[in-house]
Amino acid sequence: MKALAERLPAYTGFAAVLSGAGLPIYIYAPKYYADTYGVSLTALGAVLFGLRLFDVVQDPVLGWISERLTDIKKLIVTLVACVLALSMIGLFAVAPPIAPIWWFGLTVTGLFTAFSFLSINFYAQGISKAGPSADGHVRVAAWRESGALLGVCIAAVIPTALIGVVADPFAAFAYGFAVLTLIATLFMWPEWKGRVSQAPTKIGQIVADRTARKLLILALINATPLAVSSTLFLFYVESRLGATGWEGALLVLFFLAAAISSPFWSALARRFGEKPILLIAMVLAVASFGYTLTLNTGDVIPFAVVCVLSGATIGADLTLLPAMFAKRMAVISPNGGQGFGLWNLVNKFTLAFAAVVLLPLLERSGFEAGAQDLPGEALTMLTVLYALVPSLLKLVAIGLLVATKLEE
Repeated sequence: MKALAERLPAYTGFAAVLSGAGLPIYIYAPKYYADTYGVSLTALGAVLFGLRLFDVVQDPVLGWISERLTDIKKLIVTLVACVLALSMIGLFAVAPPIAPIWWFGLTVTGLFTAFSFLSINFYAQGISKAGPSADGHVRVAAWRESGALLGVCIAAVIPTALIGVVADPFAAFAYGFAVLTLIATLFMWPEWKGRVSQAPTKIGQIVADRTARKLLILALINATPLAVSSTLFLFYVESRLGATGWEGALLVLFFLAAAISSPFWSALARRFGEKPILLIAMVLAVASFGYTLTLNTGDVIPFAVVCVLSGATIGADLTLLPAMFAKRMAVISPNGGQGFGLWNLVNKFTLAFAAVVLLPLLERSGFEAGAQDLPGEALTMLTVLYALVPSLLKLVAIGLLVATKLEE
């Protein structure tokens, strides 16, 4: 009842919409444009990487703007939410009126720019929402990230679940997403408030802070395995496991495990501290990724178990790390805009890395989306990129977390 009085479910709903416009787009959009319009994986990877370079400038600017919004924040956020909805419709429900690769770049730019602005303001608003209590940030994060993971679950399964039900599953998904975006924005309307102090923070102040800088680096390394596995998930299930038609169910297992585990990780963190609990989750992630290396064609059930275990570890990553960063921002940057501009940039850069490095490597090995009888080299490369690379990156993240004294 206390959560209802504090309107925390509104944060859950808005987080669900934002998450639906994030990770699932990296899962579906490249494969959709490769299968539907014949766009090469290399070209798609180049476009996504170029957009992330644009984010290097854009996200800090969006953070700067968000810290300076006052009474008009509610209106601006609502307008940007409309841009998010329209961009999703353009990406999946409108036949490209220009060359598909350019239409892809245009609509994804609108989608991710809106996503960035909304995410920055949303997470910054969570700082003031958490209040002065010691566990406030973890509590807000539990409601927020549970919603985010629920949104990912829904967005991940809907396109494949609608195959055979409607003529154009991705168009139906896009229109449904647009409607839910407007509803979630309406419920969040009372929560948007202007800056909480009269002194907007400079990026240099955040980067100069030792703890904030360490958390940003940790987020960069730790989020990359998820970016890698998400980018290659559909290709792995279809071509390596030979499990066409199982993509939606396996994605739901993965993200549902993350959503269900999120409150438990939060409760454990409140009792034992964020760092030891996060380390346990990261070790479990390495074990699950490592086991994936042993799977062969037809191993759908063992891979489903991997999805559950690795998904549960993502629940810890997406709940505890943002809470830790928000806690530090409450001390050095109460407005939160600039800080979460950097946080947003770091997390999106990992997806750009996955797109620009992995997709061309996969294509050069002889891999072709949807093709039958792929060469052994292509399947080996797909397995190495999907399972071994995330394992190694996660080990680096574990070493970095062990060496970081977050008690500072």
